[in-house]
Amino acid sequence: MQQAIHQLVLRNPVHIFSFGFGAGLSPVAPGTMGTLVAVPIFLVIETFSPLIYLLFITTMFFFGCWSSAMTTKALNVNDHPGIVIDEIVGYLITMFFVPVIWYWVILGFLLFRLFDIWKPWPVSIVDEKVKGGIGVMLDDVLAAIYSLLSLHIVIWSVKFF
Repeated sequence: MQQAIHQLVLRNPVHIFSFGFGAGLSPVAPGTMGTLVAVPIFLVIETFSPLIYLLFITTMFFFGCWSSAMTTKALNVNDHPGIVIDEIVGYLITMFFVPVIWYWVILGFLLFRLFDIWKPWPVSIVDEKVKGGIGVMLDDVLAAIYSLLSLHIVIWSVKFF
C-alpha cells in the first residue's frame, strides 16, 4: 500500500506539491518534515515586501486547497498524513513579521507544531467538520494564527521587559 502511494505521488506534480515536495512521504512525522520544508521557503520570502509575502501565502493557500482536494480524491482518504502543504503554509503564516533570528525561527517552528498537533478550539472543530481541500488547509491556518499571535506576544515581551 505504501509503495502504491509513493508511486502515485511521485508521478503527479499536483501530488508532489500536496506532499510538500516529497516531505510527506517520510515514514516518521510527515507533518514535522513538511514544516521543516517551510523553513528555507520562509528564509527566501521574508526578504519580500509584506504585500508580496501575503500574496505568496494566499496563492499557496488556494493552490494548497486545490491540490489537497485532488490528492485526497486520488488517495480516497479525507486528510492523508502525507499531505503537508498545509504545514508549509501554516509555518509561513506563523512567521509573518517575525525577525529572522535563529531562535525566533525555531520558536515559530515549535509553536506551530504545538498548535497544529494540539488543535485547540476552534481548530479541532474545523479539523473534524470541514472536509476536502479547504478542510485540510483551514485547520492549519487557524493553528498558525494561534502560533503567530503567541510568537508575537513573546517577541513583544522580550523587547519591552
